Amino acid sequence: MPNYLFNIESKKVKFIKTKYRYIKTKIPASGTKQILNSLYKKESRSMHGQLPIVWKEAKDCFVKDIGGNQFIDFTSTIFVTNTGHSNKRVFNYMKREMSKNLISSYAYANEIREKYISKLIKSSPVGIQKAFLLSSGTETTEAAYKLIKMYGKKIKKRRQGIICFEGNWHGRTLAAQMMSWNKSQKEWISRKDKDIHFLEFPYPWKLKNTDPVIFLKKNLENLEKKGINLKKDVAGFMLETFQGWGAIFYPKTFVKEIRKIANKNNILLAFDEMQAGFARTGKFFGFQNYDVSADIVCCGKGMGGGVPLSGVLGKTKVLDLPSIGNMSSTHSANPLCCAAGLAVLEEIEKKKLIKKAYKKGKILKKRLEGFKKKFPNNISHIFSKGLIGAILFKKKKNVEANIVASKIVEECMKSGLLVVHTGRESIKIGPPLTISKEILTEGLNVIESSIESILNKNDKN
Repeated sequence: MPNYLFNIESKKVKFIKTKYRYIKTKIPASGTKQILNSLYKKESRSMHGQLPIVWKEAKDCFVKDIGGNQFIDFTSTIFVTNTGHSNKRVFNYMKREMSKNLISSYAYANEIREKYISKLIKSSPVGIQKAFLLSSGTETTEAAYKLIKMYGKKIKKRRQGIICFEGNWHGRTLAAQMMSWNKSQKEWISRKDKDIHFLEFPYPWKLKNTDPVIFLKKNLENLEKKGINLKKDVAGFMLETFQGWGAIFYPKTFVKEIRKIANKNNILLAFDEMQAGFARTGKFFGFQNYDVSADIVCCGKGMGGGVPLSGVLGKTKVLDLPSIGNMSSTHSANPLCCAAGLAVLEEIEKKKLIKKAYKKGKILKKRLEGFKKKFPNNISHIFSKGLIGAILFKKKKNVEANIVASKIVEECMKSGLLVVHTGRESIKIGPPLTISKEILTEGLNVIESSIESILNKNDKN
């Protein structure tokens, strides 16, 4: 699959001025190339590859670049700013905390830590009893890996196996990548965990007319034929609540069956909620869409409203497996991050963002279905739930599907809209949950016109 390189040369684009978008300069704006080239020379290239925009300011669901252009943001910086960029409550709570002359306390207790964790547990679904706070998402999946292994050892499983799924992705550190599907990203690992097992993901194009439960059972039967006994050799299931690259959810019956199997065989069920949590899908946690309970919940991104805050939540019997000091972190429960996290929870509650994400999600889904009907030869699938959505494109003549998607992302940028560039055949949509219906509609109109523009250009080539 060829990579797409965004052009960093400033080029004249159509002048745009609406109530919400303002494109007044060449794109990328003057000065962008110099800043990017400097970073290319001094920064690890693993940080590059996104749209060529230098952000200067971000407020609610808008982003301004160094040229003063204003974009509607459908990325939420990859679903981090669920409560909106530079949220006033988040800002004020952090400012208040800073005024106390306490910005770090390591593992020593502080008042805001107790207040935040109490509120977090209270806001979570029934069954979530304890929390362990961290700084990044991949730390939480590493912690989940450790907890599952410790659990399997404690209950004397023969092996501490973990069942993961094709296409899922859990982070960039060692255990996180071993539990992830992407084989090229983990080629660097010389000794992989042989007790991590992968099952097929129930993609709609794989399922076709097959019952999801039968599909799951056949996969588990194949695993057992390899000598893996669920009761003796498996300690946990690790599920990405939806596949990040395409916002693809499992069929509900599929996950409910996993829960039954987990209960029957004394297996933990863990969800990677990095992109799904904190009201994004129209539920507090995305796994609630499956009507199941979770033993471990890994969360981050939207948890901190823009600051580095993540956490592992779960049952006491799991979270208390490590002895005192055996699972801690230098910046765990940092008072500034806890203040931001508390503000996020209060914003979700006071602004009724779960309900709003659900309602606006209906608008998003209807429009995406309309795109599929309008461009049936170019769009293979659309997926959405709450305010997360994705459009999957087909190959266009000799142009690979991921290139088609990347060109549409770039066209949206030139028209004053930021959508998520996945590098695959998909584009993703996830605006701040504070977005109004009017702004959501305007952004969706830009996507539609950008698709049309790129497809027409391809037809002429």
